[in-house]
Amino acid sequence: MKGRTFAEKIFKAETGAIVFAKPDIILSHDNTSSIFSTFKKMGGEKLFNPDTLLITLDHNAPPTNSKLANDYQVIRDLVEKSGIKKFHDAGDGICHQLMSLYARPKMIIVGSDSHTSTAGAFNAFAAGIDRTETAGLWKQGETWFRVPESVKITLTGKLAKSVYAKDLALWIIGMIGSSGADYMSIEYHGEGVTTLTISDRMVLSNLASEMGAKNAVFPADEVLEAWLGQKTEGLWADPDATYLREISINLNDVFPVVAAPHHVDNVKAVSEVQGVKIDEALIGTCTNGRLEDLREAAAVLKGKKVAKFMQLLIIPASKEIFKQAMKEGLIDIFMDAGGNVLASSCGPCLGTGQGIPADNYNVISTANRNFKGRMGNNNSNVYLASPATVAMSAIAGEITDPRGAGANDKFPYHAPQSSKVDIREGEDRFARDTWNYSDVDNLNTDQMFAGNLTYNVQSSEPDKIMPHLFKGFDNSFAERVKAGDIIMAGANFGCGSSREHPSVGLAFAGIKAVICKSVNRIFYRSSVNQGLPILLVPGAVDAYKQGDEVKVDFEKGLVYVNSKPFSFSALPDKLMEIFKAKGLVNYVKNK
Repeated sequence: MKGRTFAEKIFKAETGAIVFAKPDIILSHDNTSSIFSTFKKMGGEKLFNPDTLLITLDHNAPPTNSKLANDYQVIRDLVEKSGIKKFHDAGDGICHQLMSLYARPKMIIVGSDSHTSTAGAFNAFAAGIDRTETAGLWKQGETWFRVPESVKITLTGKLAKSVYAKDLALWIIGMIGSSGADYMSIEYHGEGVTTLTISDRMVLSNLASEMGAKNAVFPADEVLEAWLGQKTEGLWADPDATYLREISINLNDVFPVVAAPHHVDNVKAVSEVQGVKIDEALIGTCTNGRLEDLREAAAVLKGKKVAKFMQLLIIPASKEIFKQAMKEGLIDIFMDAGGNVLASSCGPCLGTGQGIPADNYNVISTANRNFKGRMGNNNSNVYLASPATVAMSAIAGEITDPRGAGANDKFPYHAPQSSKVDIREGEDRFARDTWNYSDVDNLNTDQMFAGNLTYNVQSSEPDKIMPHLFKGFDNSFAERVKAGDIIMAGANFGCGSSREHPSVGLAFAGIKAVICKSVNRIFYRSSVNQGLPILLVPGAVDAYKQGDEVKVDFEKGLVYVNSKPFSFSALPDKLMEIFKAKGLVNYVKNK
């Protein structure tokens, strides 16, 4: 019998198989109110198993308007009525940090947030899903999984002083690209893994979603056992398991890097962008708001002052981390340096809370995404870096090497770079019932539906989503799109957040099909759940020129571009049932 990967073992099936499984933990956060609405539309009355639910209030904590406050109260009432025990109210912390209280080896964990993969640090299979699928789990207790292909990343050596897990994570993204591990399971192997703390592993697992991966996972080794304070039985791949790709990295070779605007895979050595003026700095988020991160930043900031007019924001990832940082005197250091310490929340990361940058601001952040407009302003730029690099840059007022000396590093890899296409005002991308975005790779969910609207418009209200579709990307789309239209797009369509608003809106608009080169994993699942066909036909996209006639024959599995046929693979029968029901809500309700 051939060796099996971690994913094959946990699902007890071969790569490529479609299996149904009952997750051990189902995570949701502020979007729980919207999930509850969808649950009721499915005919849901009683939760299948309240003990599997973990609910946190974090993305808009504390609420910034009355609608959000009312949503929070709806969630609290649901928790009380349904007997949900794993609940954390506003201020308790960010969901992925709080997950560390519950995630354990061999668990299957899903969450209505794309960075649910963070829990892979605990030897769990953890993946993001959308709100509709979460509602289905509330009612049925199980969902489908495609057993992913796996990537083996072998680490040797040890990170040098002033080089951190964030540098390593960005290093890997810059090496393989933001879709380089699309729909795959990443396994971390090698002696270098033992040099990484649980905090380090959470950073790497968190950023797996920015590589396009379904999940990332670490072994249940002595490091995890020491962190848990007990012996534990984990699950791990066989030595002779088969991988789609294998990568080796000597940690000694890694140096400080940043992800430059406006894509996570636009990775450069700090020395390549050193001197870029910075107006705002952010230390925190689910990626780098742990105690170790705050200690790194405080070590840099101690006895120093941030640059004139610099806005430095510090956000501990949980209340417990905040309290410990106070005991250690870290909060005093931050405030003495001129920083603003905010309550534990996600806010600034996605532009829903304090810290939205002004026009033309350059921001350096420890967050996980730097899409255009990600922090709430399309006219700002975001660089991603380690807490030490962010702290040094805040002091200097410009991007600065955390090693404290100028270097001449050059990032050695050139992953396929994301297309940087802006649809200019007045530019017409529509002809013959087809929207032409064939030259746009990585069309992300922030471009399709702005992050700062996510909690002001419920995903269960498609008519309210419609006016905002593609605003800031193609401003004419929402007003002109009609039933039967087709979208042609490039690679990694729908990357970014797990928010389902774009797929809900496109399905409601009556889009006949999205034809693209490749699609983000969560967006693909979301499109199935909404009954929106996503067809992976790269040949058709390459052949298409604006004005060509495009037709789709679903029964024959063919796309025609000016009568030239291109074939596509049909969905498995079990998923086709969801399409035939016109989405998961109807499928679950009818079933």
